[in-house]
Amino acid sequence: MQAWLCENPVGVEALTWKELPTPEPKAGEVLIEIQAASLNFPDLLIVQNKYQMKPALPFVPGSEYAGVVRAVGEGVKHLQVGQSVACLSGTGGFGTHTVAPAALCMPLPPGFPPVDAAAFIMIYATSWHALMDRAALKAGETVLVLGAAGGVGTAAIQIAKAAGARVIAAASTDDKCELCRQMGADATINYSVHTPQAGLRDEIKRLTDGKGPDVIYDPVGGDFAEPAFRSIAWRGRYLVVGFASGPIPSLPLNLTLLKGASIVGVFWGDFARREPQANAQMMQTLAGMYAKGQVKPMIDQTLPMSELPKAYAIMGSRSVKGKLVLVN
Repeated sequence: MQAWLCENPVGVEALTWKELPTPEPKAGEVLIEIQAASLNFPDLLIVQNKYQMKPALPFVPGSEYAGVVRAVGEGVKHLQVGQSVACLSGTGGFGTHTVAPAALCMPLPPGFPPVDAAAFIMIYATSWHALMDRAALKAGETVLVLGAAGGVGTAAIQIAKAAGARVIAAASTDDKCELCRQMGADATINYSVHTPQAGLRDEIKRLTDGKGPDVIYDPVGGDFAEPAFRSIAWRGRYLVVGFASGPIPSLPLNLTLLKGASIVGVFWGDFARREPQANAQMMQTLAGMYAKGQVKPMIDQTLPMSELPKAYAIMGSRSVKGKLVLVN
């Protein structure tokens, strides 16, 4: 097999494409021939030694991928050789083969292409867990999605619309705002025009007739958090999804009192670990939504697996709309 190896986590430039022995699956594992792998923000952090999970060196990055089971380890009953699966295991995806825990593999129904499958689990599981489980989103409510043109943002738009909500999508360019409208957003905010420092709160207020959004989905953090939270509706739920802009914000807690609002943490990975049955039911629901055409990953572009450094550079430029996918 071949894979991108991280032997020193000082950044993307330290990754090398190497030939490695093809591993044998141990008990509870499967060997997967990788057809496609998507690039997620944690994949950048992990090779910079900035992610909360710090794998033993050397390791192959690539948290999310799809392919075909080529061998099964002892005790694996629900997967067979030749079966198509998607997996989010944290590492191993940026290569031609990997071994993964069978419990983390999602069997794919017929007609689920590997490029879509490789871009599916993280963004839809995160967004469903956030909106439907943590925020208990109801039909008729208004959702503000920050960073709406990214992977989790586009997934949040689709899930919120499927739930019957009104969606306001905030993104950094007119092109990204147009993409959000194509994904189903009812209204958009270009926050390079209506900035966090001047205009964002006024535009949120205008688009909600002064009421504010019932749910704010925030994978961005930084300067956006406080003006967004100050705009939230009575009994609103502010979802802390991530900090793509870098800085972790501090919010004045008196705002929660004044708004009767909740700050709700979203950590899908730990939810999946602590509540595996609920997570499995959620993934079944999401697969059904894909089959009905209610959700479909927005694929910005696909690149050969050999061009991983180029994919990282594209992601770093913040020009990506949806997901980047590497293919073998």
